[in-house]
Amino acid sequence: MRIRKELWFGFSLMALIGAAALTMVFSVDTMTNGHYGLLMLSLVVVAIMLGFPTAFTLMGMGMMFAFFAYHSGDQSAAGAMKQTLDLMVQRAFSVMGNDVLISIPLFVFMGYLVERANLIDKLFRSLHLALARVPGSLGVATLVTCAVFATATGIVGAVVTLMGLLALPQMLRAGYDVRLSAGVITAGGCLGILIPPSVLLIVYGATAGVSVVQLYAGAFFPGIMLAGLYILYVIIMAKIKPAWAPPLTAAQRFVPLPAPLTAIGATGDGWAVSKLIKALNGKRNQDVSTRYLLGQLGIALLPAILFAAVAFASYQSATTVVPVETYEELQPMGAGSTVDENTNEGGLAEPDAEAEEGGLAEPPSDDAVAEPPGAKADAVAEPPGAEPAAPAAAVAEPPAAGAPATAPGGEAAEPAATTKPASTGFWIGLAVGLLAMVVFYAILSFTRLEVFKMLLSSFFPLLVLILAVLGSIVFGLATPTEAAAVGAFGGFLLAAAYRQLTFSVVKESVFLTAKTSAMVCWLFVGSAIFSAAFALLGGQELVETWVLSMNLSKTEFLILSQALIFVLGWPLEWTEIIVIFMPIFIPLLDNFGVDPLFFGLLVALNLQTAFLSPPVAMAAFYLKGVSPKHVTLNQIFAGMLPFMGIQILAIVLLYQFPAIGLWLPQVLYR
Repeated sequence: MRIRKELWFGFSLMALIGAAALTMVFSVDTMTNGHYGLLMLSLVVVAIMLGFPTAFTLMGMGMMFAFFAYHSGDQSAAGAMKQTLDLMVQRAFSVMGNDVLISIPLFVFMGYLVERANLIDKLFRSLHLALARVPGSLGVATLVTCAVFATATGIVGAVVTLMGLLALPQMLRAGYDVRLSAGVITAGGCLGILIPPSVLLIVYGATAGVSVVQLYAGAFFPGIMLAGLYILYVIIMAKIKPAWAPPLTAAQRFVPLPAPLTAIGATGDGWAVSKLIKALNGKRNQDVSTRYLLGQLGIALLPAILFAAVAFASYQSATTVVPVETYEELQPMGAGSTVDENTNEGGLAEPDAEAEEGGLAEPPSDDAVAEPPGAKADAVAEPPGAEPAAPAAAVAEPPAAGAPATAPGGEAAEPAATTKPASTGFWIGLAVGLLAMVVFYAILSFTRLEVFKMLLSSFFPLLVLILAVLGSIVFGLATPTEAAAVGAFGGFLLAAAYRQLTFSVVKESVFLTAKTSAMVCWLFVGSAIFSAAFALLGGQELVETWVLSMNLSKTEFLILSQALIFVLGWPLEWTEIIVIFMPIFIPLLDNFGVDPLFFGLLVALNLQTAFLSPPVAMAAFYLKGVSPKHVTLNQIFAGMLPFMGIQILAIVLLYQFPAIGLWLPQVLYR
């Protein structure tokens, strides 16, 4: 029987892990609990690679080794079993009480509803026509479609499968290279685990104790950067090797015009706005209703109307002075008292030296409590330095309470300004926007108007949904759970608007959501039990001692950890890496001064490779399942390798320029 190369790789990796575990067992004189913890970790990895369910493998191994840890002391078998079961219940209950995890089923439900609204076909066609003159336009349109759709759904398998059915045949018919086409689809489909709202970031935040809101804000620009690097690579390859990504022909770029527009004499290259205005007053609109022409003109002028509204709102925000609360009438404590300069002004006075000699003096007492020295019989003495009390009178008005404020010279002060001139940056931005509007309308032909109408019905609804969800989270208007509920409701509306909201669609979406959510929650329960057993055995302490003994710098630690995660991405999926290995890495971050938020962004970028690296490259198998027979798995793997290199480049750029990921969270939340 012939064994495939992927199986040889998996068996070799398992043999390497087993050999390392055996070497550890036989190289030490006495097996401590920490060594048993490392043995448990290696057994879990091997069991998962053999195909055992991850969640129940973690739970089983965790309970088995937790019982061993309890029983290895003075505890009896019955007591150790009771403590193990108590540990399992407590960890499961702590996972159930985590409010952040409520957003996972809501985001997943939103993704399944949007997926079944059949938007992706219209989205891909409108984008590839809008980008028709860009080199490698089909590849660029595929990446943009994947980025938008993966952001709206967050389901890698669904995006890769749908794009494999929709984009791969068109790219192959257009003469695109098989490897480039496969790499574009698989890499683009994986963007959903990085660009918010991402389930991976929720899982990492719940595991590492990092704010999901800050993770979403931090991952926004790295996700755009990675998608931009993908697009740049496709454009460069289309320029260097035109045979890999031929330009679209005139027939492929052709967009048919509606019959009413043809009736008024519209052509594909004709200027849309002037032709529609002339048609309203001309003789050619006899067969076309005025309402239709006004509707088309309104669609054409929609960008200008939107730009005018945004410019007006921005001008109001840029010129409005926010009032600042002042408290000039308040005075510092003790400002009215006259205190000798030689006295101690910082608080309680030091006792006299004579008083210190004998320690605390016994108050003079016969049988009754004596009055303190210097006390008056009828009144409480004023503190030293206080001004003599004024005669009893009405409560005095504070300064300037009933009179207008006066300037230092005695003149009445001018009221505070409520407006200010707009900044230079505002006028530059306004000029750039006006220039963009002029260019847009100068090239707005009827063909481009039809493409714009396609984008209005496919791209912009998804964009509004994404911005509503992300905007409410990033700007603090809603928690991730509340925003996920808004997204799920938006998915309902989209499915209803495109007439896809049927009982079967809702039933299937609910079933798949429950299945995915149960998998994630069981993973969390298993991870919690496993990490508790690992810490109980002292494995975490042993790993920390070993890492600190290497005397690594911050950069060396980050390189070591990211290299280890990159290697783990070959045999394991991202869920297993997050729930098993993040609890081991997170406690080490304080020792090297690494921000857990920044580390999470690096991990999210790195885990893109978990879907692209063999032998568990799930994106490759998703695509292979829907691709033509002549497309081999090796071709798909070969196409993914350049994009894995781009992912490593993105990690390096994020490390060299941390502001890419940390600037937005710092501006919004710190």
